[in-house]
Amino acid sequence: MSDPKGGLVCCIGDIHGFYTKLQNLWSNLESSIDPSDFATALIIFLGDYCDRGPETQKVLDFLISLPSKFPNQRHVFIAGNHDFAFAGFLRVLPSPPDGSAFCEGWREFEDNEEREGWFKGDGYEGMHLQGRRWAGSIKGFNMAKGTQYQGSIYDAGPTFQSYGVPHGSADLVKAVPDDHKKFLADLVWVHEEDDVCIEIEGETKHCRLIAVHAGLEKDKDVKQQLEFLKARDTRVPKIEALSGRKNVWNIPEELTKTPTVIVSGHHGKLNIEGLRLIIDEGGGMEKNPVAAVLLPSMKIVRDTDVLAN
Repeated sequence: MSDPKGGLVCCIGDIHGFYTKLQNLWSNLESSIDPSDFATALIIFLGDYCDRGPETQKVLDFLISLPSKFPNQRHVFIAGNHDFAFAGFLRVLPSPPDGSAFCEGWREFEDNEEREGWFKGDGYEGMHLQGRRWAGSIKGFNMAKGTQYQGSIYDAGPTFQSYGVPHGSADLVKAVPDDHKKFLADLVWVHEEDDVCIEIEGETKHCRLIAVHAGLEKDKDVKQQLEFLKARDTRVPKIEALSGRKNVWNIPEELTKTPTVIVSGHHGKLNIEGLRLIIDEGGGMEKNPVAAVLLPSMKIVRDTDVLAN
């Protein structure tokens, strides 16, 4: 029989290399949640653990340590587009299931190669497109974000530096520890829960939950999308569920027939509309907080919260 109140689910937005923010957020979660609920919570990290912030290496160390420190929690680590690209550079992504080479996916976007300064160093021949873009070299101002590029189109420079190597260096492959490579290799592209509770307008509803970094495409069959994401099919050079924008913002209409929560990060804002939860208040910006949402209460917890003793 389902728990009418529902077990605690905590969905944590994009961290982007801000280790101190992650520490403070985790401390605030511990302080604001009943200890027995926190000890057995389902913790879903929504992706984008690297880039922009200065301490990606420490962020991954922290995340990797959680299962041993909190053995009764369940931890789910979703792949963000930044993590996918980092894994692509390290060559730890699964091979395309049809045996094709990653370079076949370059052609669709090759007009952007010079402008984005795709990586051409050691090992690039066997690299997924996003790995080449991640370690590429681009200078100037990112109009969309209102910031200077940090090394590449992905702002990967600080990630290289956190491992002690200059941006764009092939030496990063040796500098990244094996447990970090395994963590990136094992990230899931989507996570489903059959029954979670959520409080809306004073009423507790039992819902299905789908966690995916950017969202599901509104005009494509949901079952096919989920099968593709679970298979982690790397033939595709750009995966919309990890990196899309407007096309993955809304809940696909077919999922409105059965109450379904879709929770994502990625979009650089905190936006809650009914059962569509976007939890990315930080957006990889130093001045912004990193946030989490708790279910069923829908309470938002931030790293910047000052909790009473």
